[in-house]
Amino acid sequence: MRLALLSFLLAAGVLCAGPEHSAGSLRVALLAGDEVQVDQLQARVDGAPSNILSVRGPSDDLMLLIVMDVSGDLSLVDPAREALIESMQQLPQNTFIGLLRAQDGLRVVADPAADRAPIAEALRALPVSGKAGLLSTVETAAQLADRIAAKSGIRLALLYVTDSNIYNYREDYTNPVVNGSDARDLSRRFPEGLVKEKTARLASQLAARQTPLFILHLDRRADRLNEAYQTGLLELAAVTGGATEICRTQGEVPAAVQKMLGMIQSHYSVEVQMRKMTSRQVVVSLEAPGMSLRYRSRFQLRDP
Repeated sequence: MRLALLSFLLAAGVLCAGPEHSAGSLRVALLAGDEVQVDQLQARVDGAPSNILSVRGPSDDLMLLIVMDVSGDLSLVDPAREALIESMQQLPQNTFIGLLRAQDGLRVVADPAADRAPIAEALRALPVSGKAGLLSTVETAAQLADRIAAKSGIRLALLYVTDSNIYNYREDYTNPVVNGSDARDLSRRFPEGLVKEKTARLASQLAARQTPLFILHLDRRADRLNEAYQTGLLELAAVTGGATEICRTQGEVPAAVQKMLGMIQSHYSVEVQMRKMTSRQVVVSLEAPGMSLRYRSRFQLRDP
């Protein structure tokens, strides 16, 4: 745990250091409906059998990094905060929780700790203001999480709690009409084009990360640009082997928080041995007799 905490606190230095992945293995986040029979788990890399180096499950240490990206309605944010505090109390004591904030760049609010009291205090004191920050910080947060996991060897998950509105970003994603007199102007026909480009670019970057990303969106919006944005959030989490929950009403928030933390706590981290790769695209498959396994199958390797 000392190495993990040191990496977290020295994030600025860690983020500019060497390669993000081990050339010899990949960490695959595995979600399963039932307890996994580890001795029956089998892996393949690009179709060839591969060794499983380690499996860390629900009883093993977990570091959860919660990133708050809230700037809107307190009637949604407050229930989310209280549900987080209540649900954290139910997590095992070997779950270490850190708190970050996404507004104005990624910032540490509370260092990872097993003690829930300082996290609860920091959550309640967290301001709800500013611009949305998920799109501008998520790749940095995933990179940081990968660094910590690589140094500490424990399970690690990244959870964004957000009420983000695509119109509340500092960057303009509205794709304004370039030529108002031209009925064939594509910006008129596809106003969500910039949103889709941004989330697709982020998904490509996150495909090179190994930490599962979970996104809890507190406020579903039904306009065209926000629908495209929320679809993009689903893609960002899916590409990492995580999940997204989007709440339609205030009443759905507590249950969504509990579901997210339960999913994170119960996930497995499977370390699969890599053979010498000739491509930066890797396909991983996991199997266990009689079990339904949910995991990401595609990874994008970075240059060493």
